[in-house]
Amino acid sequence: MEWQIIALNLIYTVLGVAIMYASFRLFDRLTPHVSFEQELKAGNIAVAIFIGSMFVGIAMIISAALN
Repeated sequence: MEWQIIALNLIYTVLGVAIMYASFRLFDRLTPHVSFEQELKAGNIAVAIFIGSMFVGIAMIISAALN
């Protein structure tokens, strides 16, 4: 088994998650009038679908950039 390939995949995974978190926080700061955490706690399904689709879109961009 190639340990270098496994280590490289682990690095890509950590980098992808860090970029995803940073992009979500950036979007959260760019929309100061909407508190996503409070809306999710209140059970707003539309916000949950929006955040989920945003994560899928960001993940597609990150995966294309890292490969």
